Amino acid sequence: MSLPTVQLSALKDTTLLNMGIFAAFVLVTLVIVIRASRNNKTAADYYAAGRSFTGSQNGTAIAGDYLSAASFLGITGAIAINGYDGFLYSIGFLVAWLVALLLVAELLRNTGKFTMADVLSFRLRQRPVRIAAALSTLAVCFFYLLAQMAGAGSLISLLLGISDWGGQALVIVVVGVLMIVYVLIGGMKGTTWVQIIKAVLLIAGAAVMTLWVLASYGFNLSALLGGAADAAQNPAVLNPGLQYGKSATTKLDFVSLALALVLGTAALPHVLMRFYTVPTAKEARKSVVWAIWLIGAFYLITLVLGYGAASMVGADLIKKAPGGVNSAAPLLAFHLGGPLLLGFISAVAFATILAVVAGLTITAAASFAHDIYANVIAKGKSDPAQEVKVARRTVVVIGVLAIVGGVFANGQNVAFLVALAFAVAASANLPTIIYSLFWKRFTTQGALWSMYGGLTAAVVLIAFSPVVSGTKTSMIQNADFAWFPLSNPGIISIPLAFFLGWLGTVLDRRTEDPAKQAEMEVRSLTGVGAEKAVDH
Repeated sequence: MSLPTVQLSALKDTTLLNMGIFAAFVLVTLVIVIRASRNNKTAADYYAAGRSFTGSQNGTAIAGDYLSAASFLGITGAIAINGYDGFLYSIGFLVAWLVALLLVAELLRNTGKFTMADVLSFRLRQRPVRIAAALSTLAVCFFYLLAQMAGAGSLISLLLGISDWGGQALVIVVVGVLMIVYVLIGGMKGTTWVQIIKAVLLIAGAAVMTLWVLASYGFNLSALLGGAADAAQNPAVLNPGLQYGKSATTKLDFVSLALALVLGTAALPHVLMRFYTVPTAKEARKSVVWAIWLIGAFYLITLVLGYGAASMVGADLIKKAPGGVNSAAPLLAFHLGGPLLLGFISAVAFATILAVVAGLTITAAASFAHDIYANVIAKGKSDPAQEVKVARRTVVVIGVLAIVGGVFANGQNVAFLVALAFAVAASANLPTIIYSLFWKRFTTQGALWSMYGGLTAAVVLIAFSPVVSGTKTSMIQNADFAWFPLSNPGIISIPLAFFLGWLGTVLDRRTEDPAKQAEMEVRSLTGVGAEKAVDH
C-alpha cells in the first residue's frame, strides 16, 4: 500500500468540530462530577469515594487511571517510529500488573486507610515515615503530571493547528485549570466516574480504529507489518534493537527502562490509592483482575495502531506534525475516518489526560493533607472537615506546579516521561512497601534510608541525564550538564534503594514493636480490622 498524502494543513479545517466535541465532553463530565460530589460529606467520601465502588467498577477506573496519555499517544507514536522497541513499553506496563496483583494489592487494601503512608507507618514511627512517604508521593505525582500536561499540549496543538510555544503553553494552562475544578468539586467519587467513562470510551474508540486498520489489510497482521516495513523502507522496524540495540549504553538503558516499568506500577501512589475505594479485599482482588484484562486488551491494540500509523501515515509526517511522536494516533484517526473520527479520538485522548491528572492530583493532595497535615502537623487531632479543606487548597498548589512543569516538558515523548515517574516510584516506594509487608525485622531507619536514598538517587540521576540536557531532544536544549549516560535511572536507583533499606535496618540499634508487627501481618493477610472488612 502506498503512503497516503495526509496533509497537515487539512487538520485546520476541523478546528471548530474538534472544539465542539471537546466542549460537549467537558460539560457532560462536569455534570457527572457535580452529581457525584453531593455525597462528599466525610474524609472517606472525599479520599476513597466512601468505599462504595464494586470490583468491576474500580477495575475499570484503574484501567482509566493507568491508560494515560502515555499509553495512547506516546506508545502508539513510539511503535510507529521505533517499531518493536516501542512495543516494549506496552509489554512492560502490562507485566507490571502481575507484580501489583501478587505482591501488594490485597495486602495494602487490608492494612491501609487512605494512602500508602498508612501502610508504611503502621508498625514504624509515624512522623518521620509519613513525611518521607508524602514527599515521595508528591515527587512521583509531579513527574507523572508532567507527562500528562505534555500530552495535552501535543494533542491540542495538533487539533487546533497551534505550533508556537505560547499557544501550546496556553493549552496546558486550560487543562490544568479544568483538572483543578474536577478535583475540587468531585473528590475521589467524581474522579472515579470520569475515569470509568473515559476508560470505556478509550478502549471502544481504540478497538474501532484497530478493526478499521486490520480491515484495510484484509485482517492479515502480516500484511500490516509488511506495509509498515515498506513505508519505513526499513525491515528493522519489525526487529528488536532499532532504538535500544545501537550500543552498549542503549542496551543498558533498555534494561533500566524494563526494571522501572515492571516494578514501578506496584508503587505508583495514585494506583495504590484506588484499592481503598472498594469495601473488601475480595473486591480489591477483583479490581486488579478486571483491570489486567482491560489493560492487556488495550496494549495489544497499541501494536496494531502503532504499525498502522507507520504504514498509513508514515513516520516522516508524524515527526513533522505539531505534536511530534505523540501525534501518531490522532493522525491515523484522521486518515481513517476524517474529521469526525479525529474529533472523537482526540476528545477521548483529552478525557484521558483530564481523568489521569485528576487522579494524580487528588492522590498528591490526600497525601499532603492526610499524612503531613493531619498526622504530623496536627498530630492526629485534626477535624476531618479541616483535613479536606487542606486537601482542597493543596489541589490548587499542585495544579499550578503541574502547569508550570508541563509548559517546560512540552514536546517530550509522554511515554518516556511516564517511564521516569515509574523509576522514581520503584526507587522511592517499592522497597519500603515490600520490606514493610514481608520483613519482620524492618525498622524506621531502614524505611527512611530506602525512601530518601531511592528518591534522591532517582531524581539526581534524571537531573544529570540526557533527558534534561545535552541532546537535541532534551528539556533544556541549550545546556549540557549531563554526566549520567542513561535516560532512565532505574538500574542504579532501584537496587540502591533495596540495599539502603536492608543496610539501614541491619545497622539500626532500635527495634520496632513486635506486637504491632504481628497485628500488621494478621491484618494484611486476613483483613481483620481493615476498613469495612466484611467478607473474605
